[in-house]
Order: sequence, then C-alpha cells, then structure tokens
Amino acid sequence: MSDLKSLTQKIVQFRDERDWAQFHNPKDVALSLMLEAAEVLEVFQWKEGQAIAATAGQRQGDLADELADVLYYTLLMAHDLKIDLVPALEAKLLRNAEKYPVDKAKGSNKKYTEL
Repeated sequence: MSDLKSLTQKIVQFRDERDWAQFHNPKDVALSLMLEAAEVLEVFQWKEGQAIAATAGQRQGDLADELADVLYYTLLMAHDLKIDLVPALEAKLLRNAEKYPVDKAKGSNKKYTEL
C-alpha cells in the first residue's frame, strides 16, 4: 500500500471515530485547507532576507505541524471527492512541463504566459 493511501486511511479513521464526516463538506474542507496554508505563511510574516531562513530553522516544529495540517485536509478532500492524487500530480507535472519548458523557464520566475 502506498504511503498516501495509508495516511489517508488513518485520517479517515480519525475523522470517522469522532463522527466528523457530517461537518466535512467540500467547501468547509477547502476552507480549512486554506486556513492551514495561511498558518504556514504566518510563520514568515514580517520576515525579510536572511530572517526567512532563520525563522524556518527556529520554527521547524511549527512549520511541520502546519504542513501536516495542510496535508491532512488535502488527503481528506481527495478521498471524499474520489481524486487519486498520485496520477493527478503526475498529470499536472506533465502539463507544467509543457507550459514551462526547460530551455525557456530555467532560472526564470516568470509565469508561462510571459516566457
């Protein structure tokens, strides 16, 4: 069994043991996902330059918790909406490779429409 499937099973079991599925409609799970992603960003709020890397090192535990929350809601949403994330990500990488060919995108932070 893949790690993602195993994690998803644990997440669903955790949720179902608490009878929380009734609260987990796609809109509210998406909202929770965004809130948790904002908490990742909050760790770096008001930081510039070298302080960004220093903060990442000093608050690694906080970042791990927040990224775990993001992954939790991502896996839960994919499960509930019957989206297999491995092929979804592989397909997305192929589409991105077309939009961002190495010869045009390497070393550039431009959006594909500007390459």
